[in-house]
Amino acid sequence: MVTSLITLCIILVCLLLLCLWKIISMRQAAEDLRREFAERLREDTNVAIDIPCSEKKIRALAADIDRQLKLLRKEHIRFIRGDREVKEAITNISHDLRTPLTAICGYMDLLSQEDLPELSLKYLRIIENRIQTMKDLTEELFRYSIILSDNPYNIRENVCLNSALEECIAAYYGAFKASGIEPDIQLPLAPVCRKLNPQALSRILSNILSNAIKYSSGVFFLSLSPDGTIRFKNPSDTLDKIQTAHLFDRFYTVDNRKNATGLGLAIARMLTEDMDGKIEADYENNTLIITLWFPSED
Repeated sequence: MVTSLITLCIILVCLLLLCLWKIISMRQAAEDLRREFAERLREDTNVAIDIPCSEKKIRALAADIDRQLKLLRKEHIRFIRGDREVKEAITNISHDLRTPLTAICGYMDLLSQEDLPELSLKYLRIIENRIQTMKDLTEELFRYSIILSDNPYNIRENVCLNSALEECIAAYYGAFKASGIEPDIQLPLAPVCRKLNPQALSRILSNILSNAIKYSSGVFFLSLSPDGTIRFKNPSDTLDKIQTAHLFDRFYTVDNRKNATGLGLAIARMLTEDMDGKIEADYENNTLIITLWFPSED
């Protein structure tokens, strides 16, 4: 009886050890599978997933994951090609539009020098205004396509945000005055510096200020905090929270009657994120608040 119990215990111990070995083996196989999967995603390679495991179910799972990875890779390649073709098409179309518009502007200038009746001159000025609008929109689309195809703002240097904001406000001060807007600027005395591309930062600030001029109700507030947070505030009766959530979407415009492509803030967001920054918009108490922030290297 004792011998039988000892034998049974030995068998149970062996079975327990076998189960433990099986569990450890399965855990190791799962870890190998996780690591192989992550490596295939990271390296974008066609090498199949291969794990040193004799368990048929685990190997079948690895084979299924491998097949799905190949399908995902094909879709990714197709997306990249399609995205490249769309970008090239936008660039080509915008470039093709610029040429005839420039020629039309030239002929309109010649026509305006002719001795025309007052009514004809009135119509001519309307046409010139519409052509100039089309030219501006086409130019914005062309610049956007250039940024998409090959970002020219990769080189960074130490930039003083105080000075950059002062220069941009000075450049737009005439436009603010023409729109009846008196900007309220609050900048710290101590310089706030960040490692950025000056041209990209200037483009971001210009696009935000242009947007403020178009949609402000007469007041504009700009502040720079010592931590590098830049806030732009302007009252606007034409916005709401839903519209504000879409301000950074490409080709989105609040009012289609405005001379806008809906690309200005989309470009600002793209350039901001390329420089590891954040840009957000909120709408509170009939006031649009755009917050811009870039990380410090400290």
